[in-house]
Amino acid sequence: MSTIEQSVDVNVPIRTAYNQWTQFESFPEFMEGVESVKQLGDTRTAWAVEIAGVHREFEAEITEQHPDERVAWKSLGQPHQAGVVTFHHLSPETTRVTLQMEYEPEGFVETAGDWLQIVRLRVRGDLERFKTFIESRGNESGAWRGEVPGPHDRGGSGFGGGGVTVTDRPGDGGYGYDEPVPPRTVGQDYPPSSPLAPPGSGPLPGAGRRPGEEPPAAPGPRI
Repeated sequence: MSTIEQSVDVNVPIRTAYNQWTQFESFPEFMEGVESVKQLGDTRTAWAVEIAGVHREFEAEITEQHPDERVAWKSLGQPHQAGVVTFHHLSPETTRVTLQMEYEPEGFVETAGDWLQIVRLRVRGDLERFKTFIESRGNESGAWRGEVPGPHDRGGSGFGGGGVTVTDRPGDGGYGYDEPVPPRTVGQDYPPSSPLAPPGSGPLPGAGRRPGEEPPAAPGPRI
């Protein structure tokens, strides 16, 4: 299993960067080798891609999605791919977008030593083109701000052994917390050293509400 991580700072608010990333069918406009992405449902997409002359078609499932924070996915079937993109507030008009991927190469061509470098350079280029794409537009082409809770949000234990300690989360609070945050250990299906392990052990604020639904009013004083 090979791991790739790349980041880019984009000069748009975090909400704009996140909203545009949820428009998966626009990926061919800035992702090299992505021929098409079709939205099959809220959490499933169909991809056609080409890397170094190798054509692939596969479906992917969104495994976790929290507005302005993160989108995680995994491929269904082979070849195995999984990834997460996180959004970090640097300033009101600047966002750091970090893309992390785990990729399991197949065949002689994909296991050759330069294959990982090809993929790494392509991911870097994709992020740079995303930066150009969203900055030139100035606003998102659409948005899907629904929540897709991860297994840790649902309180499930379906993730295999091991855990990861989380002390930092993306979002409007900044690239890190201003105050120390007690570490939390959560189960996950990646090795403890993997960057793809999900954060947190409980649901995010508002995770149980539908998009656009207002939080319940605080109870008033008894008479």
